[in-house]
Amino acid sequence: MAQVQKEQAIYDARKLGKGKMTILGLQHLFAMFGATVLVPVITGLSVSSTLLFAGLGTLLFHFLTKMKVPAFLGSSFAFLGGYAAVAQMGADKGFDLATSLPYACIGVFCAGLLYFVLAGFFAAFGARKVLRFFPPIVTGPIIIAIGLTLSGSAIQNCAQNWWIAILAVAIVVNCNIWGKKMVQIVPILLGVVGSYAVAACFGQVDFTPVKDAAWVGLPFQWKDTAFAVLQNPDWGLVIAAIIAILPISLATMVEHIGDMCAISSTTEINYLEDPGLHRTLMGDGLATALASLFGAPANTTYGENTGVLNITKVFDPRVIRIAAIFAIILSFCPKFAALIGAMPAATIGGVSLVLYGMISAVGVRNIVENQVDFTSSRNLIIAALILVLAIGIKYGANDAIDLGFTKLSGLAVAALVGIFLNALLPGNDYVFGKGQGDTAMSFTPRKSVDEVAKEE
Repeated sequence: MAQVQKEQAIYDARKLGKGKMTILGLQHLFAMFGATVLVPVITGLSVSSTLLFAGLGTLLFHFLTKMKVPAFLGSSFAFLGGYAAVAQMGADKGFDLATSLPYACIGVFCAGLLYFVLAGFFAAFGARKVLRFFPPIVTGPIIIAIGLTLSGSAIQNCAQNWWIAILAVAIVVNCNIWGKKMVQIVPILLGVVGSYAVAACFGQVDFTPVKDAAWVGLPFQWKDTAFAVLQNPDWGLVIAAIIAILPISLATMVEHIGDMCAISSTTEINYLEDPGLHRTLMGDGLATALASLFGAPANTTYGENTGVLNITKVFDPRVIRIAAIFAIILSFCPKFAALIGAMPAATIGGVSLVLYGMISAVGVRNIVENQVDFTSSRNLIIAALILVLAIGIKYGANDAIDLGFTKLSGLAVAALVGIFLNALLPGNDYVFGKGQGDTAMSFTPRKSVDEVAKEE
């Protein structure tokens, strides 16, 4: 009966009218914007392409989930380490960043396809049996390592102007801790805008590219897509990119499950049963695979938009689709992309300093809330090897392990070793759904949906 009442409430929300629905859609666009555009700014991918495929990916997700799930798909932070690793391997071969990134996109494309494989396993065997091979003792340390291996680049960017970087950090922290309603949902965006504006006032931003950019143009260029690699591929780098990035998707798929649980909790509708976790995984995977082919970052379901759902109490998925359409429209404005591209390095560094730390903290949270037993030698060995291999290889002399025909990044080696040891060593008693950490993962630095609900 409660399910029917909730679905009726969603139906009644459609009576708000086009004007109010449009405003709500803009609010969802505002919520996802800061985090979504930050990923291409950090990696060097196209901002316009990112917005285009965030919008298209969201619409595809809604289509595959029978138009039922009010989720927005934006850029995933989890793959930042993979992009950085492939960029470094490309640099070792004499490639510039623009040449290396399409190789990383191929790796992300394969990661997107892995979602379909896992969705098939979920449909056939159920989540508990499949996720037994990816417990928190594996995914937690991998997530911790993702943040720590990226920390060096954040410090380098901050060093461009520590005062601007500190200002960005201060704004993000203040909004996240003391902000109310929408302010606490968009700390990244406010941190970027605030420090960017101050840097501009002090003459530290070059707006020449913005002035020269056109108002209307295509969101991507052929040379930036994964297809460009096929013209003259370096197969060693192709293989290395796939191996470096594929294991990261294991962590993001667990994140996806957590986000679906959060959305279900907020709306009081069990989306894990209808349309089903296998459909939401396929939607996320298809959005990621399609985006990567055209030079955009991997996509993921966004916790910020779940927070907006909780605040507005309007759960109509059509509101999310309006936000997706606005993102697509913005993607055809090169001048807007140039404005984002002119962002000071110190602003990026300050926001990244918090963001990368929060990524690692999510891994710690996953371990703690699942009550992983570190008195067990088995668990200690798995966690120790994952962390030491990921960080040690990243900051070692060669930055990767050279196998002759390809190179393996620290994250790839750590993930493969962790998964292998978890399957090999006796004592794997993990049961998915038993701990809070299974349903509380988020790579974005904001208050949880539960915390927002308590404040309401």
